[in-house]
Amino acid sequence: MNLMFKKAWMMRWALNLWPPIFFSGIKIKHLSADYRSAQATLTMRPWNTNAMGAHFGGSLYAMTDPCYMLMLMAQLGKDYVVWDKSADIDYIKPGKGLVTADFLISEALLDDIIKNTANGDKYLPQLPVYVKDAQGDVVAKVNRTLYIRRKQNRRK
Repeated sequence: MNLMFKKAWMMRWALNLWPPIFFSGIKIKHLSADYRSAQATLTMRPWNTNAMGAHFGGSLYAMTDPCYMLMLMAQLGKDYVVWDKSADIDYIKPGKGLVTADFLISEALLDDIIKNTANGDKYLPQLPVYVKDAQGDVVAKVNRTLYIRRKQNRRK
């Protein structure tokens, strides 16, 4: 990971200025200093609203990318390769107004990753992200699958 982004506030600042996030109405509102938790919001704008007056599905999907990948890169360090492999989205109800997605890296998840990659095996954890409206109702569930592997020269 780039040295500049070892500081979480710099990563949050850079992500919020990155054109795909900045121009879509997405904002990284929170990124903890230890990269263990984050929160992204999506503000409704004319250019991210669908024909039915709800959030465009692609914007809901985009607000969950690339948080988990970047958080895990920071947690695992340079000994690991971390990529977003795939994702799918289940639209639960129309999302309107401000919507929020929370991301959390638990100690159990890190232990699971370390255990499953110790011998150089790839590991494909699925991490759910729930996008919620201002009332706390789930509007979409995004299942993000990551590709994680210990770098060859770092394997046991």
